[in-house]
Amino acid sequence: MPPVFPEIWHLRLTVPPEAVAVFEEVFELFAESVTMFMDDRSGISDGDCPWHIEGYSRNPPERAAILSALAAVAAANGLDLPDLTVERLPNVDWVLENLRDFPPIDAGRFYVHGSHCQGSPPVGRIGIEIDAGTAFGSGEHATTRGCLLALDGLGKRRRRTRALDLGSGSGILGIAMAHMWAAKVVCTDIDPSAVKVCAGNAANNRVGARVTAVVSDGYRNPLVGRGRPYDVVCANILARPLCRFAPDLAAHLAPGGVAVLSGLLEWQERMVMAAHEAQGLRLKRRILIDGWATLVIG
Repeated sequence: MPPVFPEIWHLRLTVPPEAVAVFEEVFELFAESVTMFMDDRSGISDGDCPWHIEGYSRNPPERAAILSALAAVAAANGLDLPDLTVERLPNVDWVLENLRDFPPIDAGRFYVHGSHCQGSPPVGRIGIEIDAGTAFGSGEHATTRGCLLALDGLGKRRRRTRALDLGSGSGILGIAMAHMWAAKVVCTDIDPSAVKVCAGNAANNRVGARVTAVVSDGYRNPLVGRGRPYDVVCANILARPLCRFAPDLAAHLAPGGVAVLSGLLEWQERMVMAAHEAQGLRLKRRILIDGWATLVIG
């Protein structure tokens, strides 16, 4: 009998650029992980290129409910209803498949790699060992690389002692901060399995004593409040949650503290910055990688 692996369901839409934000919100309701990317193989200008929105879930999606939600937002915004694809991914070992496609990542002083990589990190680099697993986020995405580059830049200025990684996934950013500053780091995720993986990764990377991983929807867990004020906050989530959490971020950030925000597309910068400027926070640096933005604010 072949081995049985956890189910993973794949949702997909193809939409025009002006419809990405609208339909992204629908996918956030039904998928555990959402990603968007431009179809740059279409041979037309970037402003007209279609975008793909993809979601992944470990629970069978309710197709009728998703279609109903898509139809409602399409009608409300005067958009055509896109075709929805829902499929169960093949019964394969996705951990093994991801490992095969997970080359080491160089980002400033950080060197992120899987346990399948042999040898030591390059001299002078901070090695972070992360294997693909049940938590989404193994670091290959442009947003994670942007955050690591932002942290590398911040590390050249002064030490930070209290840090928060909001929406930590596998814990890469929290581990990076714990290594770079020997900081006490609170890592949060809404997914209990991700929190378990994050804690395990922190222990495997010899920073388990500095990292506390907890389940939290945004800043709601009381432990997050007890850890403030934070010298640095990393939030690699999505644009609309970043906007929604802007008042909480301002309330948890120490005077002179900085935040690293990512998970947003370049055209979503204005929306995200407006929400944070309303809280008295200003842009200090921006990093663009493959159409994705990382913002350093304070």
